[in-house]
Amino acid sequence: MTEYSKQKRYGRIAGFLYLIIIVSGIFSEGYVRSTLITPGDALLTVENIRNSELLFRLGFTSDLVMVIADIGIALVFFWMLKPVHKSLSLTAMIFRLAQAIIIAVNLLNHFAVVLVLNSSELNVSLNSGELEEIVMFFMEVHSYGYLLSGVFFGLSCIILGYLIRNSIWLPSIFGPLIGIAGGFYVIDSFTQFLFPQFSEITEYLVIAAALIAEVSFAIWLTLKGAKKPETKKSH
Repeated sequence: MTEYSKQKRYGRIAGFLYLIIIVSGIFSEGYVRSTLITPGDALLTVENIRNSELLFRLGFTSDLVMVIADIGIALVFFWMLKPVHKSLSLTAMIFRLAQAIIIAVNLLNHFAVVLVLNSSELNVSLNSGELEEIVMFFMEVHSYGYLLSGVFFGLSCIILGYLIRNSIWLPSIFGPLIGIAGGFYVIDSFTQFLFPQFSEITEYLVIAAALIAEVSFAIWLTLKGAKKPETKKSH
């Protein structure tokens, strides 16, 4: 197998995994949690989850699938980009694996809600208001866990952007796009922790950057896998 064929295979695997990550993330965060969780209204949130418990569980499962795909893509990107710079490729992989680990552990906060609402002991010993506050606490911790993982994901993307920019197998335009998107992820996470009053602005920046950079890169990888390196013309 030629190096081009190998890179093309790696690229298409990465693209497929990237699409799984995007679809899973949109479903769990953009649909399930945004539909069922109403900030500031614990009563409605608990009622929504009780009435749509299967959907809530599917959100958990979708995130779990995303974590598995994230681990896979971290490894594939390392194999693809280590010819550019092995140490930086390894660093990018480590940051992405750190993100995956944080999300996986953080999923316990999501599933804790199911355990709380289905606990006969808690339902007997706590009044409805107390139960609702526990549910909202777990979901708030979960949201901050997501933000924490975003720091490591953003750092991985910044390094990845540099590696893509210098790879002969990938379009260089995706390098700056992925790097900028990574920067916005880091900025958004720190803004949410330090200056939450400005978080709405940084959230929009992350969404816009992700749509432009990550979605387009995932589609290109799935369709193309890799590009043939340019050959110098002899005079």
